[in-house]
Amino acid sequence: MRCSEPGPCITIETDRGGMNFRHNNTPLLNFALLLMSQTFKELQSMQPPSERQTFQTGITTGNGPTPASPRPMCTMKAKNIICLWFNKDAEEAARFYAATFPDSRVTAVHPAPADYPSGKAGDVLTVEFTVMGVPCVGLNGGPEFRHSEAFSFQVATDTQEETDHYWNAIVGNGGGESVCGWCRDRWGISWQITPRALTDAMDAGGEEAGRAFAAMMGMGKIDIAKIEAARRG
Repeated sequence: MRCSEPGPCITIETDRGGMNFRHNNTPLLNFALLLMSQTFKELQSMQPPSERQTFQTGITTGNGPTPASPRPMCTMKAKNIICLWFNKDAEEAARFYAATFPDSRVTAVHPAPADYPSGKAGDVLTVEFTVMGVPCVGLNGGPEFRHSEAFSFQVATDTQEETDHYWNAIVGNGGGESVCGWCRDRWGISWQITPRALTDAMDAGGEEAGRAFAAMMGMGKIDIAKIEAARRG
């Protein structure tokens, strides 16, 4: 969209349309342009990579637009990303997580640029994905290193139905049950499926926490009703 009337005009072009803002004072126009550009960058940085837009800005006058170079919006990655080592199936794992958990997606798949100890050029080397909003990268590094309970994802649940859903999805896809709300997926990564009823009981402290803790120690998957009954005494 372009300004159709004479005079200075801010034009912001995006891949989903454009917006125009007009002011007769050019210094103020430039300040507004800078302010809006920064605001767009801040908003874009909070979007998932798949939803990010590119844009360019320019100043339009009665004689037409002033040329403007395309300016990609901020695509900086998070400063802290969880890297998970897989044998050779990082993409399969990432797609399972994306299909199982909300706010999860595969954002990029990168082939190896050359042969490496556990693969060849063109094989999938790294996979970028998010698990419930947490940025991760899966690395297909070969069978040398294996996962353990020393690292786990902890998933907070609000109901028994939600608890059952995640537990069954993980265990039923070649995973395994553990104790105290822990389970392992088929790739060996541990998950704590933790109802808020349990963490609330622990936060209460004293005898309530002690009773709930004792009940938890005898469980595999957490039973919310039993935790709440133990808390009540």
